[in-house]
Amino acid sequence: MTRVLSKSVLGFTMASLLVGCGATNLVSTPIENIDTTPLKISDLSDAEKKNWGHLDLVSDTIPGMSVDKAYAEIIKNKKGETVIVAVLDSGMDLEHEDLDGVLWTNKDEKPGDGIDNDKNGYIDDIHGYNFLGDSYNEQLEVARIVRLKLGDAALQSKAKAEVEGEYNKALQQKQQYEQIFQAVKNADAAVKKELGKESYNAKDLASIKSTDPNMQQNVGILTQMLTYEDSIPEVMEQIEEGINYFSDQANYNYNVDFNGREIVGDDPYNINDTDYGDGNPQSRSKDESHGTHVAGIIAAERNNGLGANGVANNVQIMSIRAVPNGDEYDKDIALGIRYAVDNGAKIINGSFGKSYSPNAQWVYDAIKYAADKDVLFVHAAGNSGEDLDDPANPNFPNDQVNNGPEMSDNVITVGALAPKYGSEMLATFSNYGKVNVDVFAPGDEIYSTMPGDEYDFQGGTSMAAPAVAGVAALIRSQYPKLTAPQVKKIILESGLTPRAKVILAGDSAKTGNLEEISKAGTMVNAYNALIMADKVASGKLKL
Repeated sequence: MTRVLSKSVLGFTMASLLVGCGATNLVSTPIENIDTTPLKISDLSDAEKKNWGHLDLVSDTIPGMSVDKAYAEIIKNKKGETVIVAVLDSGMDLEHEDLDGVLWTNKDEKPGDGIDNDKNGYIDDIHGYNFLGDSYNEQLEVARIVRLKLGDAALQSKAKAEVEGEYNKALQQKQQYEQIFQAVKNADAAVKKELGKESYNAKDLASIKSTDPNMQQNVGILTQMLTYEDSIPEVMEQIEEGINYFSDQANYNYNVDFNGREIVGDDPYNINDTDYGDGNPQSRSKDESHGTHVAGIIAAERNNGLGANGVANNVQIMSIRAVPNGDEYDKDIALGIRYAVDNGAKIINGSFGKSYSPNAQWVYDAIKYAADKDVLFVHAAGNSGEDLDDPANPNFPNDQVNNGPEMSDNVITVGALAPKYGSEMLATFSNYGKVNVDVFAPGDEIYSTMPGDEYDFQGGTSMAAPAVAGVAALIRSQYPKLTAPQVKKIILESGLTPRAKVILAGDSAKTGNLEEISKAGTMVNAYNALIMADKVASGKLKL
């Protein structure tokens, strides 16, 4: 699982210098070209920030998926059929106030009796299954290649060089963030004493006229910090996020001596060793938030007066705990996909990915199995800001090998959009690729559910994939006879197609329009997708 640091955390690397030196493709929207849509000049309101992925480009000048418009004008009170969506991810907070009413429940299993009542091969799997046991922190696959000497000598040599370089970089970054944290903490204490109050703003800092060089430096540090966040406590929180991020890399992800799988008790490189895990996919701590956030994007209970609205209104979420704080194992993903298919899921969301996959064929076979059972697999494109069509930038799993033909027609790979329409609407972290990325959807600064009945913003293609999974669930709910390949094609072809160039990976020297950096060249649009789905279902349109 690839995490994305917030923009403010990434910006703190610059702050260390201060410390150290003192024509559209619309189905129905009646405009000729969305490139004539005016750019939004004002900042998003708090309400818009929390819901931007559901807003409409034409009416709101925000590159959302027109979800609210779809409910107001198309779905209305039509409930449709219930669709099971599997969240193949870290564990979920199964007791979250905004998710507890949308959980899939295995009615053929009796909770807590230690018996496989439904004979599906999994004991006490009431809301899904946990393939990680009590483990969570993990190595990246590249570190496992070094530790276990997987692959040939060339692969091991490449992996060793990468691990050593990234491990040392993580240690340096961790130390730098700790230094920044201490400098901000000291400056904060000194300024509070100088001002005689516990909270202050940029205006208060500007009012300090001290001739003391130390105080001047403190004011300078804090003034710069307030360009990243609205308050120093928020700054401190973000810096701590950076410290934790690089600590995890050094302690677990790139630590060749760490073996997070040891406590599970299975051989993760033996696909036939299946007697492991348990029936409780509940997240183990507040830090294990990814699966909860993803689930809320798909299915947080709509219009219940609580923190967030999911895209889909008639779904049941099946929680499959298979993605650790590090790289997932191919075996867990393959078995997780098969579990989801065999237990009734019609859509699987996969907000994970990695650069090395020693047993990729296990996952390919599972994806083909899902295709044979008419199950759609929605996958995140990854967060490295890279062109996935370049063989040097692999991202597993995918639906083809070496940019060749698709091996199955049930996979949608999703890149991420940011909430600013125009040249900066491609999220700076989002991967892209004419062959390897299908579409783009809202994925940056997305507000959703967090463990402990909380809510927060997170960003990543991990957030874009469940947005698309939610749209797929809407289609399959309202038009249940449509097949997975039809739903995929509808989502790809019904989106908006801006012609303007967007900045790639935050580098203004690299640009391309969506048609050049994705297969469909579109921004997913729920409103248009439902209109097209209706035409296909009624026989008025053939795909």
